[in-house]
Amino acid sequence: MKIFAHVSWLFATIVILTSLSIMIITFHILPKPYSRKLAAWLIRLSIFLRVSIKGKEDPSAQLFLINHQSDLDIVVMETISKKDMAWVAKKELFDIPFFGLALRLPKDIAVQRESKTSLVKLLKDAKKALEANRAIAMFPEGTRSTNGAMLPFKSGAKLLADSNSLIVQPVVLIQSAKYFNTKKFYYKPGCIKAIFLDSFVASKSDGEWLKNTRLKMQKVYDDELANNPSNR
Repeated sequence: MKIFAHVSWLFATIVILTSLSIMIITFHILPKPYSRKLAAWLIRLSIFLRVSIKGKEDPSAQLFLINHQSDLDIVVMETISKKDMAWVAKKELFDIPFFGLALRLPKDIAVQRESKTSLVKLLKDAKKALEANRAIAMFPEGTRSTNGAMLPFKSGAKLLADSNSLIVQPVVLIQSAKYFNTKKFYYKPGCIKAIFLDSFVASKSDGEWLKNTRLKMQKVYDDELANNPSNR
């Protein structure tokens, strides 16, 4: 089974790289955001990844906060949302040959950890994206967490939302690391569940909303695993 999982991971990785190549080639040909949506759908269909959805996307949502477990999280979000998303990602990713181009072309937002200057740039870049009628997509944990326990959310998410009084919608993805794990060179076809939580307007007057959102997302995640054994 491990050999099959490794072979499946290699196949999935080739599919991802090929789809990103298609995105890059078609970026200036197709209307935005269809090149990225096309690439995401090609990945999802080619690797036999199914997605079930609970709740509904808020058409007015401006910032999506998503828990992060695997590279498939972006694929899932791009295929279940109609929005043109500006993804917030580590600056180091933008410097990687080829992959960085796939981030720079659609003008995703680069952030540098522990940098006040980077936070100012985040606000400027986010404002430009919002003015272009895009939605911001962010993994507030800042990195992957594969054990089911969400890491503390970075303060940048609150700063961004508070400064613009954004409409925030949390999204909980269930067990994406169960199907795709880059560190273990592991992939198996399956079904990832995406849960849209109720949206809300961020307010500076509520200093605890980011912390409370993380707790709510964790509870939804834990309840889903407890009540649906197939997701474990």
